[in-house]
Amino acid sequence: MVEADVAIVGAGAAGLSLAHRLSEPAPRTRALSVVLLDAPPGPLRPPRRTWCFWEPGRGRYDAAVTAAWRHLRVRPAAGAPIEADIAPLRYKMIRSDDFEALVGRDLAGRPGLRRVEAIVETVEDVRGGALLGLREADGRRRVLHARWVFDSRPPGSLPAARTTLLQHFHGWYVRTARPVFDPGTADLMDFRTPQPGRGLSFGYVLPTGRHEALVEYTEFSPRVLSAGGYEAAVRHYAQDVLRLGDLEVRSTETGVIPMTDAPLPRQVGASVFRIGAAGGATRPSTGYTFAGLQRQTRAVAAALRQGRRPVPPPAHSARSRAMDAVLLRALDSGRADGPALFTQLFARVPMRRLLLFLDGRTRLHEDLAVGLRAPVGPMLRSAVELPLLPRRPFDGP
Repeated sequence: MVEADVAIVGAGAAGLSLAHRLSEPAPRTRALSVVLLDAPPGPLRPPRRTWCFWEPGRGRYDAAVTAAWRHLRVRPAAGAPIEADIAPLRYKMIRSDDFEALVGRDLAGRPGLRRVEAIVETVEDVRGGALLGLREADGRRRVLHARWVFDSRPPGSLPAARTTLLQHFHGWYVRTARPVFDPGTADLMDFRTPQPGRGLSFGYVLPTGRHEALVEYTEFSPRVLSAGGYEAAVRHYAQDVLRLGDLEVRSTETGVIPMTDAPLPRQVGASVFRIGAAGGATRPSTGYTFAGLQRQTRAVAAALRQGRRPVPPPAHSARSRAMDAVLLRALDSGRADGPALFTQLFARVPMRRLLLFLDGRTRLHEDLAVGLRAPVGPMLRSAVELPLLPRRPFDGP
């Protein structure tokens, strides 16, 4: 039987971030033995992704950042765009391959950390920790005993919620024949896209050069599209809206992020916890996850080093989650026009302040000021209705 202080299940953004923090030398604390468990290559591994977040100045993972912008733009369905300099913040993009390579180099050779390729088939609470049943790529089975387990794998199903929408997207990394992009400006939301019958859609452009960019189509709605539907939506946005002309699609990305007011449990056993998106790190109103999981893994690592019980903290405050629940209900019920609501917020609230609000880094009076610049009637009706609504299981995408 293999023994460890900490087992981390899954080597995506959350698992790697926690392993990275725990592997750092820390004076005056006992070194922890850590096993990082990653599924063998195949369908159980997370697909390649792009993660975006904003922070001031230099950050922990800047060596993996593909590009960063201080000038952002939001385009309404009609009329002039809303543009702003968000300094001292920077809007940063990291591709998962670059993040994994950076963290992998840092972890290589660190004492006390082992990386194991295996499928975790069972996790069982026992006295003084948990037992994990592992199956390696060659079919051999092993048992790992760990004092603490942190599971970052997506849960099999979502808890019952009053509102669950999906943020689903398809993007192209393109190279164009003409120099059509401004590498100094990122398009955060472009509402010049056909709107679904329920929810909203927008385009998203992250340029890395005059000829290169990630061009993406995103929907907030209850159901995903077919593969052909996504291709048609991105093609329409790239050619009919952006008018990019001749281009080469160098790679693609597709994803689905639940946007739900369901409480996601962060503790699922006496010694077993969930982290990352599985542990509520995703902001329900936006789908952004990377900054939330960094706060969560930083707190977990600090607790482990200090000998405290390492329950992952909420990545977002109760006030933020309550406001998100109201917004999701207003969007899902159709009371609030999604493109108009977001356009109104970006037009009436300084963009830097709005980004801080969306990341949960504003105080109560600032939150109230932002809320008053949203459509008050639909939001109040949704807030009054929420306590009366039953929580229902989500029946899948």
